Amino acid sequence: MTPTLRTERLLLEPYIPEDEEGFVALFQDAKVSQWMGDGPASEAADRALFGRIFSKVYAQGLFDVWAVRRNGLLIGHAEIKPTDVVGGHEIIYALAPTAWGSGLGTELAEAIVAYGFDTLGLTKVHATVAASNEASLALLDRIGFEHVRDIKEEDGSITRVLARRPTAPDESPLDR
Repeated sequence: MTPTLRTERLLLEPYIPEDEEGFVALFQDAKVSQWMGDGPASEAADRALFGRIFSKVYAQGLFDVWAVRRNGLLIGHAEIKPTDVVGGHEIIYALAPTAWGSGLGTELAEAIVAYGFDTLGLTKVHATVAASNEASLALLDRIGFEHVRDIKEEDGSITRVLARRPTAPDESPLDR
């Protein structure tokens, strides 16, 4: 069962069926979807994806997926899941463009990473990011992720594989 997480400004909680329109709107936003998975998908595909969160992910307890809210409004999506691409757990997150540039992405990524270390007991957390997504690469670098390798995609683009290990209690990711 995906738990509810709180940060200073965000609430991460399991999706509810009433979130479908907000989820679809987020994933249909071209500024967001260009960085998600294989890029923009049809509205029908995004609705099917939302349905699978309930019918597969939550029903089978596969991994944690959250609706990200600020002041009661759905502004993002987050998950942490095992993936063969990295041979471990990967964080995935997206925020609506209206939430960009205010530090919420950092707050969100830190919350998911902390959950991975503190609750799931992971010794390493990964992220995969398009090499052209400079904002996400900079954010992850700031919070202690390090470049592991590159994956050349079928379309010729490059995906960066990043990883972070837990910091010592007296160490900040910025100290590395």
